Amino acid sequence: MAQGLRARLRQIGAMRDSVSVALAGSGGAGVMTAGNMLLEAAAAAGYYGLMTRTSGPQIRGGEAAAMVRAAVFPTDAQEDRFHVLAAIDWQNVGRFAAEIPLGPHSLIVGDPAHGEPPEAFARSGARYLPVALKKLAGAIPGAWPNMVALGVLAALIGIPADAVEAAARKSMKKGLEPGLLAFRAGMAQVESEKEFFLEKAQGGAGRWLISGNEAAGYGALRGGVRFVAAYPITPATELLEWLAPALTKVGGTLVQAEDELASINMALGASYGGVPSLTATSGPGLSLMIESLGLGVTAELPVVVVDVMRTGPSTGIATKSEQGDLNIALYGLHGDAPHIVVAPNSVADCIDATQWAVGLAEALQVPALVLSDQYFGQARAIVDAPALSDSVFERETAEPGQPYRRYALTPSGVSPMAIPGTAGCTYTADGLEHNERGTPSSQAGDHLAQMDKRARKVAQLDAGEGWASVEGEGDTAVVTFGSCTGPVREALLNRKIRLVSIRLLSPAQPERLKKALEGVKRVLVVEQNHSGQFLRYLRSEYELPGEVKSLRRPGPLPFRPAEIEAAL
Repeated sequence: MAQGLRARLRQIGAMRDSVSVALAGSGGAGVMTAGNMLLEAAAAAGYYGLMTRTSGPQIRGGEAAAMVRAAVFPTDAQEDRFHVLAAIDWQNVGRFAAEIPLGPHSLIVGDPAHGEPPEAFARSGARYLPVALKKLAGAIPGAWPNMVALGVLAALIGIPADAVEAAARKSMKKGLEPGLLAFRAGMAQVESEKEFFLEKAQGGAGRWLISGNEAAGYGALRGGVRFVAAYPITPATELLEWLAPALTKVGGTLVQAEDELASINMALGASYGGVPSLTATSGPGLSLMIESLGLGVTAELPVVVVDVMRTGPSTGIATKSEQGDLNIALYGLHGDAPHIVVAPNSVADCIDATQWAVGLAEALQVPALVLSDQYFGQARAIVDAPALSDSVFERETAEPGQPYRRYALTPSGVSPMAIPGTAGCTYTADGLEHNERGTPSSQAGDHLAQMDKRARKVAQLDAGEGWASVEGEGDTAVVTFGSCTGPVREALLNRKIRLVSIRLLSPAQPERLKKALEGVKRVLVVEQNHSGQFLRYLRSEYELPGEVKSLRRPGPLPFRPAEIEAAL
């Protein structure tokens, strides 16, 4: 591994500043419950952390794994190798071998009652430590093996017992006492193992433990969204589950529609009525919403769509991450249809990016897409309390009794939007081309004037510093977006290389990128899709300096820092 990364992921004696563990098992084994408790305990002990998840394609049950990283520094990336894999059983867990890379210095914990580790893991050279998880749990009435495994993992990485017990008391509604006994029994099995101990954590007060989907929901509320219509779809469903009770606390409403077509049209209808609105979906649902998003462009109805991307095409791999929706988000609307596309670049940034998208949609009266993905959406992270923006953009509304032209050709391209029922401000909002009053028109002059108007308001957007995260210096730059940002950032630690993570994907910002890349001779473009959609977009909208190389692959495997270092 390159020196730059080792400077951060160091081992000092028997102490480490970052440890990654995975807990796997079949459906119903409780691996996600235990993984969440371990992350919660890491937060209580003052560590930063990240938990990502993987599961099989089954609707219910099936193999699953919780992958937890605890560190003394903020992180949005998985490490190159996992230090520990603990399996409650081995039923189909071998399918995760590529997603849980091990090495000769790793440790495998397994229950001998379920046999030896699968060959896919055994050939890594990792040491095997048998622990009778089922037998230990069986000796405690009401206990489960996942709590024994939780104790094993906490002891192996040095998470204090009181922090784990506090997390258990917070999350367990029944079976608490047997669970705590099982947890202590698991800790006792590995008390002599000190190889993977974490350094002592510093601080921790005021940090947040949040998922990307929860963060996007919170950003939507802060932006002013008060109506949500959506149809459940993996991996966006948790966003809707979080918003349902949260909206009621601020006087809003969530409706579960019969499908994605109904969802987007309900959101557009609420927006027409004056209420900032949102829907959330994944790739297959976004495909169904495209025609109505065009209606939003033509009728100038603000609406936000959070696309939590997953592996495609079609239904693809519903539980895995990929950045394959970029093309459809940028170019999928038929005709010339100017709109906004924003991509958060961390779990915490899902708050600000979504709030910003709501504000841009409302101020410019356009649809805005937020490109999250399964990696962000279903990950949980321990982060510093984010700096929250208090700015809420408001749409320009019409005054009663004044001469009213809904689609007036203003210099900014934005014209007053009347709330239905406003005296003297009746107008038609549909998908047909129209004149300034909203009357359908097939005249070439009206079409050109309205096309110019819709393009003008988006082109004149002043994105400020929020258009991208620009970090570092040097004559080499890595340009990326979304969930690739975390591993890139970690790969560049202590190296003189620039990072440009673009947050505002549409409209393009060529002058800003040109300034960010001044003096650069080499560019590496990193993205998680098969065809290089991001590189093609950059080449079509920007002038990239010097030698340009592409590092890309489809999901579901996330990029890891060493891969990016090797490409550099």
